[in-house]
Amino acid sequence: MRTYLIRRILLLIPTVFLVTIIVFLTVRLMPGDVVDLIVADMGEQSRGVDRAGIEAALGLDVPIHVQYGRWVSEIFLHGNLGTSLRTRTTVTEEIVSRIPVTFELGLLSLIIANLVAFPVGIYSAIRQNTWLDYVGRSFAILSLATPAFWLASMLIVFGGRYWSWSPNVEYIAFTANPIENLKMFLLPAILTGTAASGGLMRGLRTITLEVIRQDYIRTAWSKGLRERVVVIRHALRNAMIPLVTMLIPQLGALIGGSVIMEQIFALPGMGRYLLSVIVKRDYLVVSGTNLIYAGFTMFLILLTDISYAYLDPRVRYR
Repeated sequence: MRTYLIRRILLLIPTVFLVTIIVFLTVRLMPGDVVDLIVADMGEQSRGVDRAGIEAALGLDVPIHVQYGRWVSEIFLHGNLGTSLRTRTTVTEEIVSRIPVTFELGLLSLIIANLVAFPVGIYSAIRQNTWLDYVGRSFAILSLATPAFWLASMLIVFGGRYWSWSPNVEYIAFTANPIENLKMFLLPAILTGTAASGGLMRGLRTITLEVIRQDYIRTAWSKGLRERVVVIRHALRNAMIPLVTMLIPQLGALIGGSVIMEQIFALPGMGRYLLSVIVKRDYLVVSGTNLIYAGFTMFLILLTDISYAYLDPRVRYR
């Protein structure tokens, strides 16, 4: 296991370098220029402004490969993801204050998705082709076909029109008031988790159906074991490897897909922050934030591979 971990970590180094190149160049391919936006924000004061001086002050007066070299050296030598071209604050400071919000929303959404997907998916498998199975499969398709952000928008529009309800736009930290904090996150987490549960339900049903048709499951039934014992101790336990392949990366998908939900419910997370800096063409902040997302995804993939050895004794890494 140790040798495998060292090898995987070493393989992450060229992957990280490739990711830095992609996120650095992609943001610069977007239409618009940060200097033009800064000049436009000046209004009447923009007359006679020294554009070359602004570019020099922001470090944009050198070739793009030099800008990339400066950014990467700051990351690996000083742990600094860059400095905002607008506020001149470090990207690390901005992200650290917003990571808990995004992580809380993603974690709550994953918990809700599992609470919905596991019972429905397993029950649909063990009661295949019954009316409850058809209801569960229809619900899974409906959750896949209904975007969470559309449903959230409809709830806010109709809630405000007919019931005078609107979500709280003033963020309350968990440490300040846990109850009010959870109230803020509950609705977006339910919507996001329910939308994500559709794919999990279908995958879980398929995996469980495949497992319960194995010979050792039929042997367990023939021994007269209770249904709960057969399903949980034998079937579900042996289905954990493909389930983990679905579940752990799902957290990364939920966190990465929180951009719109954070914007709709005014949650000051990384997604909402990323959307605002994209509009402002704040290059280094966009690159640094995307690098965090990519790094977290790579960590989840590594965690998924490592978990196989603990779930299945037959799996050995060398």
